[in-house]
Amino acid sequence: MKDKERKGKRERKKHEIKKKGDYYKSEGDKASREKRFCPKCGAGVFMAEHADRFHCGKCSYTEWKDK
Repeated sequence: MKDKERKGKRERKKHEIKKKGDYYKSEGDKASREKRFCPKCGAGVFMAEHADRFHCGKCSYTEWKDK
């Protein structure tokens, strides 16, 4: 380690902060959800949508998308 230079801390990426209202879409009097709920955690815990899968950040449940 003495011979090598340290890289230092990396700069963090800026991510858009999601609000709870961004997960719902209102059409008239009804509100429909944009994202899926986790089947293990239940209602209220949304799953993240990736290119090839849906993933729950709370319990690590993953559903793969069909090709």
